Amino acid sequence: MPEKNHGPLGSVLDLAVRFRWAVLVAVALVAALGAYNLTKLPIDAVPDITNNQVQINTVAPALSPAQVESQVTFPVETGLAGIPGLEMTRSISRNGFSQVTAVFSESTDIYFARTQIAERLSEIGGSLPLGAEPSMGPLATGLGEVLMWSVSFEPKGQTNDGGTGWQPDGSFLTPEGERLDSKQARFAYLRSVQDWIISPAMQQVPGVASVDSIGGYEKQFIVQPEPNRLIAYGLSFQDLSDALQKANVIKGANFINRGGEALLVRQDARLGGVEDIRNAVVATRENVPVRVADVATVRIGGNLRTGGASLDGEEVVIGTLLMRIGENSRTVAEAGTTKLKAVAQTLPAGVTVEPVYNRSSLVEKTIATVEKNLTEGALLVIVVLFLLLGNIRAALIAALVIPISMLMAAIGMNRLGVSGNLMSLGALDFGLIVDGAVIIVENGIARLAARQHDEGRLLTLGERLAETRKAAQEMIKPTVYGQAIILLVYAPLLTFTGVEGKTFSPMAITVMLALASAFILSLTFVPAMIALLLRGRLAEREVRVVRAAKSRYEPWLKAALSRPRRVIGGGVAVFAAAALLFGTLGSEFTPQLDEGDFAIEVVRIPSVSVEQAMVMQRQVEKVLGKFPQVSHVFARTGLGEAATDAMSPNASDTYIIMKPRDEWPDPSLDKTKLVSEMEEALEVLLGNTTEFSQPIQLRFNELIAGVKGDVAVKIYGEDLSRLGSAAQNVADVLRAVSGAQDIKVQQISGFPTLDVTLDRALIARYGLNADDVSQTVAIALGGQASGLVFQGDRRFNVVVRLPDRIRNDIDQLRALPVQLPGSTMTVPLGELASFTVTEGPAEVRRENGRRLVVISANVRGRDLGSFVAEAQAKVENQVALPPGASISWGGQFENLQAAQARLKLIVPVCFALILLLLFWALGGWIPAFAVFSAIPMALAGGVFALAVRGIPFSISAAVGFIALSGVAVLNGLVMMTAIRQRLDEALPLDQAIVEGALARLRPVLMTALVASLGFVPMALSTGTGAEVQRPLATVVIGGLITATALTLFVLPAIARLVLNERDEDGSGPSRWRELIDWLMRTVRRGIGSERRQAFMNSEAIRETD
Repeated sequence: MPEKNHGPLGSVLDLAVRFRWAVLVAVALVAALGAYNLTKLPIDAVPDITNNQVQINTVAPALSPAQVESQVTFPVETGLAGIPGLEMTRSISRNGFSQVTAVFSESTDIYFARTQIAERLSEIGGSLPLGAEPSMGPLATGLGEVLMWSVSFEPKGQTNDGGTGWQPDGSFLTPEGERLDSKQARFAYLRSVQDWIISPAMQQVPGVASVDSIGGYEKQFIVQPEPNRLIAYGLSFQDLSDALQKANVIKGANFINRGGEALLVRQDARLGGVEDIRNAVVATRENVPVRVADVATVRIGGNLRTGGASLDGEEVVIGTLLMRIGENSRTVAEAGTTKLKAVAQTLPAGVTVEPVYNRSSLVEKTIATVEKNLTEGALLVIVVLFLLLGNIRAALIAALVIPISMLMAAIGMNRLGVSGNLMSLGALDFGLIVDGAVIIVENGIARLAARQHDEGRLLTLGERLAETRKAAQEMIKPTVYGQAIILLVYAPLLTFTGVEGKTFSPMAITVMLALASAFILSLTFVPAMIALLLRGRLAEREVRVVRAAKSRYEPWLKAALSRPRRVIGGGVAVFAAAALLFGTLGSEFTPQLDEGDFAIEVVRIPSVSVEQAMVMQRQVEKVLGKFPQVSHVFARTGLGEAATDAMSPNASDTYIIMKPRDEWPDPSLDKTKLVSEMEEALEVLLGNTTEFSQPIQLRFNELIAGVKGDVAVKIYGEDLSRLGSAAQNVADVLRAVSGAQDIKVQQISGFPTLDVTLDRALIARYGLNADDVSQTVAIALGGQASGLVFQGDRRFNVVVRLPDRIRNDIDQLRALPVQLPGSTMTVPLGELASFTVTEGPAEVRRENGRRLVVISANVRGRDLGSFVAEAQAKVENQVALPPGASISWGGQFENLQAAQARLKLIVPVCFALILLLLFWALGGWIPAFAVFSAIPMALAGGVFALAVRGIPFSISAAVGFIALSGVAVLNGLVMMTAIRQRLDEALPLDQAIVEGALARLRPVLMTALVASLGFVPMALSTGTGAEVQRPLATVVIGGLITATALTLFVLPAIARLVLNERDEDGSGPSRWRELIDWLMRTVRRGIGSERRQAFMNSEAIRETD
């Protein structure tokens, strides 16, 4: 009988067998290249899901939130309009600060976007208030904060009288000889160490975008004038400021020639420190110089800060290493840690730096979980292969596909920029990867053993190669179409966009790369290895496990064939029950990764100052630090230097770094219960509102949705007071919904302001103008920079500003002297202006040019989908929005909706293509539909598994259903191919079905077992990141149970009906129509009975009432 032509793939198989040694060498070279690429593969805990965005920050200290909105935020927003790729703008306007976030499409190059923004900012700069200079935030994302450290003084112990360090009088002496005798001076010094020693060194770490600093004070030389002394000498605040600038100069005067030499002329009259400033001359009175020390106090101090930092209840300086977009967080964090250790050796005596947060520890724990699960899964796959194949060499051939395909996938991942993380590597099922290889190896063993039995001797080399080639060629169709179908079922994930695309597209790419690699190996490496290794005597008898399975399977199969409709009806009933159960599962976007640590946003009323917020925050840290599970607690309060997180001064991001679980008093303590205990402990601290989250989760939520909660309810409109009232009503409704936690309404009011209103008529009568008076107020309260002091490479501002005891006393402010023009006479400020304390807006948020108020909430103890569904219904019924207002729901729920909408559109198309592939593979629609019926049964098992384990439906579970569909169809294709081969050999239908099913029992069991057992470690794991993998693994394992049952029993029963009468085209449409009609009648009867039962239940309820 002439060999069947198998086309180009048959030729590939023939070449692989003939040139087997060359194939092995080529595979070894590719594996070596893959190993090299694996070492270069970026590794992270989770994929970076931050949208493509650029932050524009503007500082305007003199403006209120409403003024910032109209004079800064609005011009910046309108100036960005029309940039190619711009999708939306989001902004926050607070006292003296504006942040506009421009979100671009994913296809927009971020460097192009930043270039366009820079051009627009240069155009609008002239329209902004004086001193307001917009700047772009660092080129970092939500995963950018990879390393944080604290800068603090060493504990006061042994003093070093006269030397650097703590002095007996409690002051601190710096290496430059400056004595720091106040808290402000000491923390200004710590900030200087951070800004001028640590930060420049850390910015040299490869992959760093920027270094953020918060805490302490930016060092300044503060000149605090005494108003009475200025009056006595006839001087004004402006005179003092001008004199300081004139006393602090450096000028060149070209050069002179002397004796053939050129001497550069240099005039250096710069101020060098506190003493130089004190001795600077302000004026001359009766030939006597008036020095700065005569009219003011000079000291080392700091700026009027808008943020602070603390560690375990003590104030410190916190530095943050921000990773550049696209870099490897583990390598950047590790390099940063190494650099920090080196920098610590160069710090001045008495100053210490310690890491407080290191992303690489989370990455290591997460990747360790993935490695453990993949290793255990691979070992289980190998054990199953050996037990069912009964040949260690055959099992080794199939098992070798696992590491080689992974190495080949690493090459593609590097080329496509896909990092190795919990999502991309966590979906890999080595059992799924080796399915194609298993089919070919199993058939190779069977053919070689049968040929040996027929010949009664060992096969010659030519015979062995011929049988190997034929065995592989027989499996071309199920292998090619099966792998194509498995690849196709992952295609919907590639269509995701936005957050869901960044989450799941890397997973699909990685799996598809591994499957494609395994497919190539199945057609080249596997046949070559079979030809090389399976050369001895092969036992014709199957292994005991397979023999036992066949002996039990055959009578059950024949019983199913004798009652095909009952078997099919049972399958339909199982699917119907699963469909009903699915509606009760609930839904969420993805299970939340347990990062191991906590992050809490602590918020106080808007009027709380930074200093008071720091006092309250240190109390929070002391309470949390008492928990034995906690290693240390640190916080960032208010606005940092880089302003990546636009926090108000009354808010703190608190990081709770936990000890390893084995060091907990009760390692089995549930983290949800621990959170409840912490919340209860914090309730005694009045004035603090807390919202528990995790470090990465907190940043992701804010950067993606603009809020830090899982759910964001946004009310759009113009009247902030009405929007605020509606927001409070929405919050009240949310509090009544089960599962709602940490409900918080955006603070839009309650920020007190001191309004200074000028009396223009009186000012004019005194010969003054408004600028003269406002300048006095600005210098006295806000301070005025009056030059720089250079100390080596470092530079610090000289600032004229009133002492705090005067600045904070309104009565003394009214008594401030305003000098009359051309005279030494003054008039009290209180005569020229009135002082009133009013309450204004705390902040103004905008989205695409519209004002909004945000209500945020976290969801605990309940799935996100059902929570939002209930909350939406209650809000719609119970809350009346102001005229012109609108409401939208965002946060994680928005991502879930987008993913579900895309799946509803793409999955049907994908299934249609699968059906088309089955038609091409089997040559008819009837067998194609029969095999396709495996998908509903497989999905049913996945639903049952989720219900049993109490896991809601998520996109991670959807990925499991996708993988499940591919395996189920592959097994059905193998079974149907075997049945149709025997029908083509003119065997009776029942005999063909029985023999085909028995012949393919082993490969069906092997593919199902290896695919499901490969996921068992993921399903049972409790390591870091296991909660993300658990839904996927649970679905696959549960689904393969029902899918295998369908393949072994329901599919033969369907074949018994639809292949019974063969028409001219061999597709048996009459039986197929008969089966469809019977199924429809069954479904209608089931629906009718459900309606009757519902009617009876309603009647019973009515009677009870």
